[in-house]
Amino acid sequence: MGSPTELSLGVDQNLRPWTIVAGMSEQPKNMDRWLGDGGMAIVGALGGTFEHYGVDGEDLGWASGSFIPNELACNPHGFVQAGVHGVLLDAVMNFAINAALRGRDRTNATIEMTSELLRPALRDEHYLVRGDVVRLTRQIAYAEASITNDGGQLVSRATGTFLVHREEPS
Repeated sequence: MGSPTELSLGVDQNLRPWTIVAGMSEQPKNMDRWLGDGGMAIVGALGGTFEHYGVDGEDLGWASGSFIPNELACNPHGFVQAGVHGVLLDAVMNFAINAALRGRDRTNATIEMTSELLRPALRDEHYLVRGDVVRLTRQIAYAEASITNDGGQLVSRATGTFLVHREEPS
């Protein structure tokens, strides 16, 4: 698309239509093979799925999907357990960070994560899951995530700090 100092804006026809390429010298990472459970069987087993991802104009990644809690995700009363929220929020933040990285760069580990549960999530209800990169440095990524109900109400949210692994140029 041009040199890193050259500003260019366009949509790559090989990528999803929501992926905007702005001032980047490399193509955004194609994460299509990770759609669904994000490569983590537990996400799918709990009722989660990642459906969309992209990079915004600041080269910061995002990911979104849905969550329909099943019996495995819930206590006997049909309420989603707090740890299930944590798994999904952590996973969608990781997906968003990886969408922002280039080449073989990837997240390495979650360093810290804080979550809040604001409303109960119920078995068989539909929820939206969203993760966004807030800041990306050479070694550390900062992200936030949320789970909202179909009415747009915030159910749970998290912030996290992640270790980034960068491949050395050959």
